[in-house]
Amino acid sequence: MEAVARFAHTAGRRMLDFALPPRCPSCGLIVEAPHRFCFPCWSKLVFLGEPCCAVCALPFDYGEGTERVCAGCAAHPPRFDSLRAAVAYADIPRTVALKLKYGGRPGVAETMARFMARHLDGESEPLLVPVPLHRWRIWRRGYNQSALVATALAKAAGIETRLDLIRRVKATPPLKAMSPKARRDALRGAFRVEPHRKAEAKGRRIILVDDVYTSGATANGCARALKRAGAARVDVLCWARVVRGAD
Repeated sequence: MEAVARFAHTAGRRMLDFALPPRCPSCGLIVEAPHRFCFPCWSKLVFLGEPCCAVCALPFDYGEGTERVCAGCAAHPPRFDSLRAAVAYADIPRTVALKLKYGGRPGVAETMARFMARHLDGESEPLLVPVPLHRWRIWRRGYNQSALVATALAKAAGIETRLDLIRRVKATPPLKAMSPKARRDALRGAFRVEPHRKAEAKGRRIILVDDVYTSGATANGCARALKRAGAARVDVLCWARVVRGAD
């Protein structure tokens, strides 16, 4: 029976691939398996990792060691403890993020999660928490893209998650065109962990999940709320990080 079930699953998979073949998450070209990029798109991805700033993951041109900190983090330490990103933000990662956020393509969340998972160290039992959206934006969009990514990560890595631990209690205008200071001002007081939920954060290492890291204003606002709730450590994990000059 087990062999029959495997055969049926394989046959069903092949029929589905014939009817709806897997496509590149960026350009839509047919590829050999789901969640894989075609070669032209893959070759344009810039994967992030060592050597980089131990705090914000800003890439360094050279160097060894994991404790070096960039000048920006040394002068103005962020509220979070560390950040890691799968890729540098550029045309291909931007296209993928927009398909998830505005294109009604929730399956892209699993694609992102697969690339982000390599930054999960497996040395602790963290709690995955997505960056929240205000309820008005969820009503318009239908879902929180960061929550979809966190769910996919939790499923793949067997990590506990709390999708609603942080609330976005303040509706803010789009941050894209704002300066870093304007973003910080707009997000002041925007995030909260309700008093009856603080026990879930107390003493925990929390991995804050987001799609794109730009100025750090959102990550800092969330980390501030989590630390006030008693979190022992807040690390940020995202799909793409803006790196000036990466385009």
